[in-house]
Amino acid sequence: MQTTLGASVTFTGIGLHSGKPVRMLAHPAPADHGIVFRRTDVSGVDPRIPAVWDHVTPSKLCTLIVNADGVSVSTIEHIMAALAGLGIGNALIEIDGPEVPILDGSSAPFVKAIRRVGLRRLDADLRAIRVLSPIEVREGEAVARLEPAATLEIDFAIDFADEAIGKQAKSLKMANGAFVRELMDSRTFCRQADVDFMRANGLALGGTYENAVVVDGAEVLSPGGLRHSDEAVRHKMLDAMGDLALAGAPLMARYVGNRAGHALTNKLLRALFAQPEAWVWETCSPEQAHRLPGAGVLRGSLAAR
Repeated sequence: MQTTLGASVTFTGIGLHSGKPVRMLAHPAPADHGIVFRRTDVSGVDPRIPAVWDHVTPSKLCTLIVNADGVSVSTIEHIMAALAGLGIGNALIEIDGPEVPILDGSSAPFVKAIRRVGLRRLDADLRAIRVLSPIEVREGEAVARLEPAATLEIDFAIDFADEAIGKQAKSLKMANGAFVRELMDSRTFCRQADVDFMRANGLALGGTYENAVVVDGAEVLSPGGLRHSDEAVRHKMLDAMGDLALAGAPLMARYVGNRAGHALTNKLLRALFAQPEAWVWETCSPEQAHRLPGAGVLRGSLAAR
């Protein structure tokens, strides 16, 4: 069955790029509502922005959605990954600014808060999108691909010159609480040179060494070092999870990303939905639903996180 949050949850923090304080509330929503953001600080225009692939506008540093009136919300990928990882397909997210709070740079604070209020089943069948044939997009050396699979699988590879990151690869089936166990606490990362460039151009004003992993060559500058030796590729998988959630329903597909980012993953979704013969809606049986992200996520699995 479809699900939503058991109760409303509040998040407060700062925007990674704006550096401004932001308050965000995630509310339960009815069946077939989907994930919708609502800007509470705007008036005279439509404040609602559906979190779906065709509302994404190009942005190199984050995932940015915008509605027909030009109202936008950015950096939605971590909350979207949390919702997808918990199997939540319906929520109204009210926010009093243009950017989701960065919190600790991962999805863990979102997941933990949502798990505290629990999930609620809705009286409506769960539908998923089954990919029927491979779809691939490329930009230079970056590749993103979807292939048929029984559940969502993510296979990612990265290659950075900095020794603290280097070449990393990881593959996961995203059922049975895999997102919670393996990915949710991996933080966004960047190079010190990138931080200097962004700050000089009025970006990353809310970034700190605590809400991002900052590296410089072989050195990890963030206090406490890495949470995982391969935290960088895990975070790229987390981002992909959030960006794929913009399909509007769980995907039955294997996602393969090589040096891919937010823009390329959205380009992949656009390529998929541009080919109606490459996918189909499928009402999930209990067996199929058990293989989707969110299945098998128990309170106990969060105890040590």
